[in-house]
Amino acid sequence: MSFSSGSTAPERFTRRLGQLVGIETPSGWTRGLNDVYDLLEAWAGSSLGRPRRVVRDGVPHLHWPGADPAVPRSGRVLLLGHADTVWPLGTLAENPFTVTGSRATGPGVFDMKAGLALAFEALGAAGDVSHVSMVVSGDEERGSATSRALVEKAAAACGAVLVLEPSEGGALKTARKGVAQYRLDVRGRAAHAGLEPHKGVNALVELAHQVLTISDLADRDRGTTVTPTVGGAGTTTNTVPEQAFVDVDVRAWERAELERVERALRALRPREPGAELAFQGSVNRGPLERGMSVDLLLSARAAAERLGLAPVTETSVGGGSDGNITASLGVPTLDGLGPDGGGAHARHEWVDLASVGDRTALIAGLLADRAP
Repeated sequence: MSFSSGSTAPERFTRRLGQLVGIETPSGWTRGLNDVYDLLEAWAGSSLGRPRRVVRDGVPHLHWPGADPAVPRSGRVLLLGHADTVWPLGTLAENPFTVTGSRATGPGVFDMKAGLALAFEALGAAGDVSHVSMVVSGDEERGSATSRALVEKAAAACGAVLVLEPSEGGALKTARKGVAQYRLDVRGRAAHAGLEPHKGVNALVELAHQVLTISDLADRDRGTTVTPTVGGAGTTTNTVPEQAFVDVDVRAWERAELERVERALRALRPREPGAELAFQGSVNRGPLERGMSVDLLLSARAAAERLGLAPVTETSVGGGSDGNITASLGVPTLDGLGPDGGGAHARHEWVDLASVGDRTALIAGLLADRAP
């Protein structure tokens, strides 16, 4: 393998990472995403077979089905990542790609362009990758609305999924909370707040009742969070609000908890006479439960020991990824295989270049272990 334990990132990795970060890719930004895909295709060469661009609702995604279609499903491995970031156009001018010692910074460097650059180092070090396929999506940060079908189809054709999302303090992510998102709309009746407030139905008062009830659906002992996030009501200061709304973020370690909360939300009834409630939303990503990761975790630990790498640790996190989607299909999934660093979705996000060597060797080892 081209990287050894404890080595720093080679010049090629750092150069490639700078190229990726130097292309702005807000979710769904076609030009930037396609420019990144051009780079990735050039780096892959013919190793993964012929790639294809999949465009859904105007958003492009990149898919390598695999070099050898004859490899059985059980032996196929899907590398999974995303090229989009949370950063709007223009951020790069204020926060350019910078390397200081072993620390690289810039918009999207940690989440997750370093994972993409790392994948191609690992592919080059693994030897036979005819059993490997790969998906790089362009809207993961917005919930994978246009890429979900592609991710599901690609994962269903494989026996294992390795997710290139960044590491959490060096640990692999073996569990992620499931995520559901809802909006509650309240309809009341407008009236003049000074002349005839009694003739109105105050949607904001109704919303206040509902927000308190919604918050009480959380279960701290089970780790289930139910968080009202964005809300609004009214049109003018002298009018009883006719309409109000609140967005609700729900996260849980177990699908049964997500289902419990959804049932409770849909069972809510108005408290103010004449008010009406309407809900929309659903589970966006089911949980990545540890049982879907444990076998791959054991493989990673064995590979690390064989290669002389530091022992592999694990962690559970509240944020979701496309690994939630693949695990929900019943496909073994191991997440957090990207480099170490921190500051996801923050202006100071950074990658520890000193972690790249071990991560490359680990991913290459996992791929080599499953080679035909």
